[in-house]
Amino acid sequence: MEGVNCSSLKEFLLLGISTNPGIKVTLFTTFLIVYFIILVANLGMIILIRMDSRLHMPMYFFLSHLSFSDFCYSMAVGPRMLVGFIAKNKSISFCGCALQFLIFCTFADSECLLLAVMAFDWYKAISNPLLYTVNMSSTVCSLLTAGVYMVGIMDASVNTILIFRLCFCGSNEINHFFCDAPPLLLLSCSDTRINELMISIIFGLRELITLSGLFVSYCYKEPGKFSKVLGS
Repeated sequence: MEGVNCSSLKEFLLLGISTNPGIKVTLFTTFLIVYFIILVANLGMIILIRMDSRLHMPMYFFLSHLSFSDFCYSMAVGPRMLVGFIAKNKSISFCGCALQFLIFCTFADSECLLLAVMAFDWYKAISNPLLYTVNMSSTVCSLLTAGVYMVGIMDASVNTILIFRLCFCGSNEINHFFCDAPPLLLLSCSDTRINELMISIIFGLRELITLSGLFVSYCYKEPGKFSKVLGS
């Protein structure tokens, strides 16, 4: 990359979903309603679980954190997307783009891993119900949740550092409504093979862990059916 000025790019332009002015109002209204429903539903779930002592169980504890993750990554993307429908200035700073990407990836990863943890919780409840309250104590639940967020932060940090260390020396127009990895990699004039490899590894491992947890929990939930499937 000799002769390329990698520090010249200070901001990106988010092109959004559509540049057609005729449907922008319709899109803005539709997504505003959807975004409002997401916020109210997730906040309502979190508040209800916290306030009702009958719901202070591992399953609902993880469910509240699932709602929290959904709320956080919706907050990272939603407001900026809605502003893009009505604002003339569609720019986002380089640091703002990196921060949006970091928050989105952190909580998107955490949400997938929480599904695996919830499957593990189900497995414990089915496999050894008499010791369930001991095995899934509040301390264990807190440690599992902290581990989920830690892994999410680490995964997101690695991807953020690898992407925003690249050179962006051409166009600054992101053909998307938020700062995501694929459109950012398309803008880069650096070699992105390491980034693509890391994204494949991280997301592959995340999906493998999630699906494995769900598969194992289903096997213990319906052992008879699983045996029939294997027998066939």
